[in-house]
Amino acid sequence: MRCAFLLPLLMLRSAFAADPSPEGALPAGAHAVADDDSDPHDEHQNPSAEVPKKADDVVVRGRTAPPSRGASDFQLKVGELAKVPRANAAHLLELAPGLFLTNEGGEGHPEQIYLRGFDARLGQELELTAGGVPVNQAGNLHGNGYADLHFIVPELVEALRVVEGPYDPRQGNFAVAGSANYELGLERRGLTAKVTKGSFGTERLMLSWGPEGYGRHTFAGGELVRSDGFGSNRASQRGAINAQVEGVLPGTGTWRLLGTSYATHFSSAGLLRADDVAAGRVDFFGTYDPRQGGDASRHSVSFDVEERVADTTYRLQLFGVANTLRLLENFTGFLHDPQEAAQSLHGERGDLIDLSVQSRTVGLRASSRLRFKFFDLPQEIELGAYARGDNTDGQQVRREARTNAPYRIDTDLNAALSNIALYIDSSLKAERWFTVRGGVRAEYYGYDILDRCAVQSVRQPSRTNPPGDSNCLTQQDQGRWRENFQRSSTAASVVLPRASLLLGPFDDFTFSASWGRGARSIDPVYVNDGLATPFAELVSSEIGASWQVATEAHAIALRMIAFRTHIDHDLLFDEVAGRNTLSQGTTRMGWVGSARYTTDELDLSTSATLVRATFDDTDLLVPYAPDAVVRFDGTYHRDLLDDFHGSALHGNLAMGSGYVGRRALPYGQRSDVIFTVDGSAALGWQGLDLTLSVQNLFDARYRQSEYVFPSSFFPSEGTTLVPARHFAAGAPRTVLLSIGMTVGGAS
Repeated sequence: MRCAFLLPLLMLRSAFAADPSPEGALPAGAHAVADDDSDPHDEHQNPSAEVPKKADDVVVRGRTAPPSRGASDFQLKVGELAKVPRANAAHLLELAPGLFLTNEGGEGHPEQIYLRGFDARLGQELELTAGGVPVNQAGNLHGNGYADLHFIVPELVEALRVVEGPYDPRQGNFAVAGSANYELGLERRGLTAKVTKGSFGTERLMLSWGPEGYGRHTFAGGELVRSDGFGSNRASQRGAINAQVEGVLPGTGTWRLLGTSYATHFSSAGLLRADDVAAGRVDFFGTYDPRQGGDASRHSVSFDVEERVADTTYRLQLFGVANTLRLLENFTGFLHDPQEAAQSLHGERGDLIDLSVQSRTVGLRASSRLRFKFFDLPQEIELGAYARGDNTDGQQVRREARTNAPYRIDTDLNAALSNIALYIDSSLKAERWFTVRGGVRAEYYGYDILDRCAVQSVRQPSRTNPPGDSNCLTQQDQGRWRENFQRSSTAASVVLPRASLLLGPFDDFTFSASWGRGARSIDPVYVNDGLATPFAELVSSEIGASWQVATEAHAIALRMIAFRTHIDHDLLFDEVAGRNTLSQGTTRMGWVGSARYTTDELDLSTSATLVRATFDDTDLLVPYAPDAVVRFDGTYHRDLLDDFHGSALHGNLAMGSGYVGRRALPYGQRSDVIFTVDGSAALGWQGLDLTLSVQNLFDARYRQSEYVFPSSFFPSEGTTLVPARHFAAGAPRTVLLSIGMTVGGAS
């Protein structure tokens, strides 16, 4: 019986093993594949690495990374910088220069993302993927491109690729400021349990499993987190599971099956008026409306295959994602419910937004990359395809403050969206130091929109049958009958050329210049029949230089970049709609500098970004996006004792700090400066880890988000349309203690 039970397990293990093929299984002349996800043919990606020779008798399996697009292509191994305290996996994005994140909606709410002078809000200007699976939600009513990264377990993030700017033909919808992909993996084998407790009733349990004998891309992990939150109305709880299996195919191929599941429930304090805080009417960490908060869930599955046959690499990925979102927010209090002539008499009933969205996404990626030699130099050409279909159902209503009953429907949409793209990419060398990379991407956007509340007011209502309090009307001028819905459909295509020129390396220096066009599909609320171009288009260019040196003792990487980006239709926050809405064209010009230094004991990373963003028609500054972002992350780690009761005692110190300059606000105002410092200290012995982390070490009181607009949260004191400063409070000092234990494996 025991043998009968073990036989299937042994067969399954042989299929999942990192390298089960016997020596000599690789066909003669086939290329060896590095197991670190790097491209062995790309000296621009790792200038100090030599191109390996062909292997006739050795099989080394792995995935090829996309070739570098120049100085703004950041392929980041997280490594020891994972020890720097961060609220969640989203903040790992800040390892890339210029990325700055805030969260005005609470622990369960997605982060607001800023990059290169763009207020990407909740992801609308940054294409986000995890293991190649799209995170941005097309057609989400809270923001087209809405992206919640909280489903990723931080300990399972192995690396990130951040491309700042639309320079890679693989980049698709929402890649305005750029794109970022999370690569998941677990280096530590065995079963790990980590318990965290700390300030504001924070509790976290994390479990991960990396079965011994398998590669780091076979793993499972999950977390359960709860917190009472700092200040009023900030409690939250969430759960997430990430699991992946990597197996091998006959020859040199691999396959991966990735599944994720996530759900959260949270409360939100929302925004406060600065004058109310100064007058003592509300606390700095208080709230006006305790009904604010939300619920969200995300469930996804992905299967992808990569196979090398002679000099061609084939890849196919299929994915499916299901999302839900319920969000309650109140930005203006009691301001936007005026008495209409045809309505029953009422006072201001309140501006609480109650938004709900359900979406389903299916799609695929496919590519074929040919490597060949011309004039004895390596050349590459890739053909690729991307297809995605989304069905999104969203409704936004207003709730009355006194009864909490819905009294008005703002929007009620069902959207069927299609995005199909084809691209050609190439990497061509005239000399070993002269490389041209790029190609063209062609995008198709299709829209089929059902507006179930198409008529919300009538300019000349019927005198005998006025619409009354209803706002999804079945009449038009003079009371003529019509259905209250409207269906609209449209489609458009755009061709997006992109190119990068790389010169070098010369004494470890590489110089690059990149140019590209990008596009972002527009929000379905703006779609009308026959709309000519349902997308915003941008043009971006840059020049840069990098210096990379790697020896056995250390590795140094320095970069400097100057860039310019123009977009014909930008996005700007609208407090009435509660989301970013279409604005006029804008232009951004800026500079980026970054450095990373690593040794056996140190890992230091720093960057600075300066940018000026202006409206094309007025040359006024674009509100909300910072014009200066400086970031430092560093760790020092070493064995404190070589032999402490039979094993080494390992120590780790980590620090992260961020500076954000004064952001432009409407009406010529400027925000406050933000400067925070985080730190941690850890000890490791055998399979035990003890970590003390402190976020906002010096307990700085800061405003993480600031806005200027009219509001009225105390209507009994009278209302005014004079714009006022609003802000969301940043978190005070947060102290967390974690204890972890690993059995059945080694770190």
